Amino acid sequence: MKKIIAIALGAALASGTGVAMAQATKQAKTLAQDVCSACHGPEGHSISPVFPRLSGQQPGYIIVQLDAFRNKTRGDPNAQAYMWGMASQLSDSTIKALADYYSKQKPVNGKPGDPALMAEGKKIYTEGIPSENVPACQTCHGPNAKGVGAFPRLAGQHVQYLIGQLQGFQTGTRSNAPIMQSVVGKMTSRQMEAAATYAASK
Repeated sequence: MKKIIAIALGAALASGTGVAMAQATKQAKTLAQDVCSACHGPEGHSISPVFPRLSGQQPGYIIVQLDAFRNKTRGDPNAQAYMWGMASQLSDSTIKALADYYSKQKPVNGKPGDPALMAEGKKIYTEGIPSENVPACQTCHGPNAKGVGAFPRLAGQHVQYLIGQLQGFQTGTRSNAPIMQSVVGKMTSRQMEAAATYAASK
């Protein structure tokens, strides 16, 4: 499987330097459909919570993350296992084209979770946790969790994926977003689950 993906990746990325954006866009679509979809699903609608949904994601965020994978500055275990190799051959133009492609795909609609978690999560998302100096999530991710610029869309994401990322920020296994390491530093597991459940439901 890895050999097949590697061959497909090499074919999709085969191009000289200075590729026109139109060609990069075509290559990115081919790459997304033939390679990335193996984990992230068609049009970025992944099924497994191990792999994030990319449909409707903020292009600025995708660019930052792909660059971090390529430069090996995002070092959480799944990044190392799956994305370091995949991103190593991506050019700047292909990264931008991939970001544009996924940002234009129709996002998955969020679903409400456990009522108690939803209520607690809404409070954290909209008001933060003042006693622990945790800011409201909506400050960066927007009132509807759609993200802004380099701050990612959380709406419609896998809850377990979001929880995993929050845990990674807290433990330091994901260290490419210092602001998030500060935000989740004193959050409990319950608070992270609640915030993730509410954000993903949007």
